[in-house]
Amino acid sequence: MNIPIPFQSGILAPIPAHGRVVAFDAIPGADIRKVLHALTVLPLDGRYVVGLGSGLVRGISQGLPDLRPFPAMAGPGCSIPSTQSDLWCWVRGEDRGSVLHHVRFFFAMVKDAFYPVRSVDLFKHDRGLDLTGYEDGTENPEDDAALSAAIVMEAGPGMNGSSYVATQQWRHDLTRFESFTQETQDHIIGRRLADNGEIEDAPESAHVKRTAQESFSPEAFVVRRSMPWADATGEGLVFIAFGRSLDPYEAQLRRMTGQEDGIIDGLFRFTKPVTGGYFWCPPTGSTGLDLTIFGL
Repeated sequence: MNIPIPFQSGILAPIPAHGRVVAFDAIPGADIRKVLHALTVLPLDGRYVVGLGSGLVRGISQGLPDLRPFPAMAGPGCSIPSTQSDLWCWVRGEDRGSVLHHVRFFFAMVKDAFYPVRSVDLFKHDRGLDLTGYEDGTENPEDDAALSAAIVMEAGPGMNGSSYVATQQWRHDLTRFESFTQETQDHIIGRRLADNGEIEDAPESAHVKRTAQESFSPEAFVVRRSMPWADATGEGLVFIAFGRSLDPYEAQLRRMTGQEDGIIDGLFRFTKPVTGGYFWCPPTGSTGLDLTIFGL
């Protein structure tokens, strides 16, 4: 008999039309366990994906072996900041109004122990394109391969069905990107805009070559669920990647910043990350998050 794996359904669901990601920090002295217990009845029907940061987890337990703070990195002409927070929520919906009300509902649930430090509204562009016009997530694992890449299994009760998420907000300089020739743009990405075909003789700095998941040892497969953002301060992409471990994503970051061979990812020619966080997404229980691993 196949036993359903209790993961948060929004992790593997298709990209919604609208969304918002919100990062929270804990209020000093607040009753964190009481508020977290309330999340065991949070409706998890695809409207929310919730993650806990390493500092928060260490404050209420012995911690989780594979959970750690997001690492700051730097290479020639590029840098990746860490803006690690305690609690993360990706609110998903098919219209902005429903997202707004779901955000307000989540705020009300956690406000006694957490305060928001960052909030970014997201949207689906065209059929799921980055604002540059290129497709994000072309080689995403699908079906059973996605489940294997993103979801923890065979780790025991309280862990089975969980996932780790890496998230970054990237700010694009679209004016700079549009000043490049079409060939240069294609070589930065490593794919042709015209047909999304991979360019075999693209430079080694091409993003596709830097992050080819099968080229790592071990292979670095993750499930990407990134969405564009735009507001009065600029525009870009919020990168969201789920994995059964944080190692695959971190391996990609190291290669992007030239830690392996000194070659910097072409993306840094027109975009840069301004945030970075790692979180553990608990499995689901009968009514909401399964936090039994913490005695909740």
